[in-house]
Amino acid sequence: MKWVWRILGAVVVLGVIGFLVFRTPDTDPGDMRAKYGGAPSQFVTLDNGMTVHLRDEGPRDAPAIVLLHGSNADLHTWQPWVEALRERYRVIRFDQRGHGLTGPGTGDIYALEAFVGDVDAVADALGLDRFVLGGNSMGGWIAAGYAIEHPERLDGLVLVDAAGAPIEREGGGNLAFTLARLPGLGAVLSQMLPRSLVEKSLSQSVSNQAVVTPEAVDRYWELTRYPGNRDATRARFSTERRAFTAEDIASLDIPTLVMWGEEDALIPVEAARWYGTHLSRSTLAIYPGIGHLPMEEAPARSLDDLTRWLKTLGPQEPVS
Repeated sequence: MKWVWRILGAVVVLGVIGFLVFRTPDTDPGDMRAKYGGAPSQFVTLDNGMTVHLRDEGPRDAPAIVLLHGSNADLHTWQPWVEALRERYRVIRFDQRGHGLTGPGTGDIYALEAFVGDVDAVADALGLDRFVLGGNSMGGWIAAGYAIEHPERLDGLVLVDAAGAPIEREGGGNLAFTLARLPGLGAVLSQMLPRSLVEKSLSQSVSNQAVVTPEAVDRYWELTRYPGNRDATRARFSTERRAFTAEDIASLDIPTLVMWGEEDALIPVEAARWYGTHLSRSTLAIYPGIGHLPMEEAPARSLDDLTRWLKTLGPQEPVS
């Protein structure tokens, strides 16, 4: 039996050595703020005590649009849209709790209610009365959750490949997300997190591989390693995420634009049709040959659909 224990001991030692050799440290907060938090970024402390990294662009008297990024992404994912919208709209985006330069959330809580509360707190901090709310993936789940809780504040809702529908994905998916959800092993692997894994994850999420640039991969890799974000990711993945019911979504009487990449490997296009079926005032736009990030993969097509839809909102007519 002694040889068994010796082998196990050797495996443990080799594992520890491997972990120490391949572990990727946290990034430096100062360096990250300098690289990703320059103008027009702001760092705003909310009433709940959390300081969020946000960008608030466009005329202050223009109709407001708030955009929520997806899981393990950041506010930069909306850049193609913002560049076109900010001339005629007030466009607000922020790094959500556990993401980007915002870092871990207050109380280390990552339930839907906490994310919804953050949206309300940001809107209050910026003096927004009513606005259009849009979200991609996890951000779409939060946007829909916010619409259910606070319909009185919304002029419109935009769901871009949104989570939250009771639709199961069959196979495929995102390698990094799958590994991060593994109990125990996920914690170890998140501390190692090679850049190649982040690149593979982004590549699996999109059909238009042109968006998988070295700069984009660096941003995802570096901001995932912003102090506290990896722990936040594990805490978020271990928090139960409930799907909406048909009754939840049918209760919404808000103009809603549902946008989806037909080749989305993370949230299948059947979820778009589920939302479209149960929303009473929905417009559906599906993009052939596009994956999980239409705002980046097909910015011109998605922007054209978005701007035409925004013009239908009446009082939300863009300023001239």
